[in-house]
Formats: sequence, structure tokens, C-alpha cells
Amino acid sequence: MIDYITAIAGSIEEGKPKLTERLVREALENGIPSVDILNQAFTPAMKLVGMKYKNEEIYIAKILSAARCMKYGLQALHEYLNAIGKDSVPKTTIILGTAAGDLHDVGKNLVGLMFESAGFEVIDLGIDVSERQFTQAIRQHPEAAIVCISSLLTTSLENMKSIVHTLNGLPERKHFKIMVGGAPVTQEFADSIGADAYTDNAYDAAQVARAYIL
Repeated sequence: MIDYITAIAGSIEEGKPKLTERLVREALENGIPSVDILNQAFTPAMKLVGMKYKNEEIYIAKILSAARCMKYGLQALHEYLNAIGKDSVPKTTIILGTAAGDLHDVGKNLVGLMFESAGFEVIDLGIDVSERQFTQAIRQHPEAAIVCISSLLTTSLENMKSIVHTLNGLPERKHFKIMVGGAPVTQEFADSIGADAYTDNAYDAAQVARAYIL
């Protein structure tokens, strides 16, 4: 019999989404518990890929492929659990956007994929997102538990600071956490502007987000 856990993890590490999807479906059909697929295949595989990216052992294309594998695999898992009435994978909403003045979206897109692969519903506001747009999104999606703001440019850090300041003043503030990240962002800066969390890579962002809802 195929060692499905090892095979699924390997397909994620190799960046083969269709293979991941097929193996997940086969594993479920052969009685492998969904929790084992999540905890013993998905999580270790993405952790390994995330660490390799953090250590500059692989390029961004590889982690994007791995995130797509997770997305395909999770979709297969959701369909199976829905069919048997046991879809217990969290579907918490995250609002995501790049700070006003910044037109870069590669990092944001990567974080978004990682959030989705971790089971979150992502509301992607895009690039160059203003305080007003973030505020509107929060009011349009009161179920959102996390607001994530990214920035690649040092020149947009002041805008990130203003956005966080505005969000901290909203009456809805007690209902959501603020996460920030991006190349010029540091833990010290995140603390100084009143953000709840800072991470320097997409994998850690997904893990911190999950920790907030567990």
C-alpha cells in the first residue's frame, strides 16, 4: 500500500498540485484520517518549503507552487468533509492589502496563497490600499478576524503607520488583529505603530494567523 502521508508531503515539496489533489482523494478513500493528512503531510511539507525559502535555498516560484498544492489538497479535503458532514477546517476571514503608495504585489500574493492554503478565506484588496479602503473592508466584512498589511517600499512605511493608526481607532478594533510585514518592516517598527504581529515570511504569517484563531 502507498505511504500516502509521505507521498502527499513529497508532492507539495515538489510543487505538483494535481498530484497532491489526487493523492489526498486516494488517501481519504483508503481510510487515512483527514487530521493525519493535515498534521503529518500538509503542515510539515509547508514548514520545510517555508524554511528553505527563508534560508534562500529555493526561489519564490517554488513556494508559490507548494502553496498551490496546499490549495488543491485542501479543496479535496473540504469536499470530502462536506460530503460526510464533518468539515471542521477553519474558515476564518482575513483582509489583505499592500499599503498605499506601494504597487508591489508578489509578497502580498504569496502571503495570500499561504493563508488560503492554511484554510482561511482571504479578502484581497490589492495594491496601493488606503486607510479608507481598509476601513470600508472591515465594515463590509465584520466577520474578519485579521487585517494583514504589507509593504515592500521604505517610502510606504509612513502610510502603513497611518493605516494602522486609523484601524486602531475604529470601534470594531477589538474584533480583529493587525498583522504587518514586508522587506523594510521590522519587529521594532511593528511594535512602534501598534500592530499586533509582525512576520518576515509567508509561512510564519500563516502560522501566526492560525495561532490567533485556535
